[in-house]
Amino acid sequence: MSIKEMISEHPQVGADFNEPLAEAVKHAMYCAAICNSCADACSAEEADMHRCIRLCSDCSDICEATYRVASRRTSGNVTVIKSILQTCIEVCETCAAECEKHDNPHCRRCATMCRECAGDCRKALDTMNAHA
Repeated sequence: MSIKEMISEHPQVGADFNEPLAEAVKHAMYCAAICNSCADACSAEEADMHRCIRLCSDCSDICEATYRVASRRTSGNVTVIKSILQTCIEVCETCAAECEKHDNPHCRRCATMCRECAGDCRKALDTMNAHA
């Protein structure tokens, strides 16, 4: 099943399908799950990972809110979607910067996903601003 297909099939989308926004929704879903898993893995590390756990947890929550809000197409609330995309970019970049400080596979994977999600959200935001 594809979230991008689901969004494109919405009755109020039609020719108004925004590919970059759909990609941001998809990667925000993945990022939410990966950040959640990273926070849990960090809790099992011997080192003090309190900051990383907090930032991964925050990022997971914001990414979840982002994909939920941005995938709703009925009576599109463009202002809120733009705002949450910007917030998602900021939290993903902050989380990635923290995870990049740690030398373990789960933090490296999380940082990579956060950077990808931030990039996709930025592209979606740019596309929405261009159509405003």
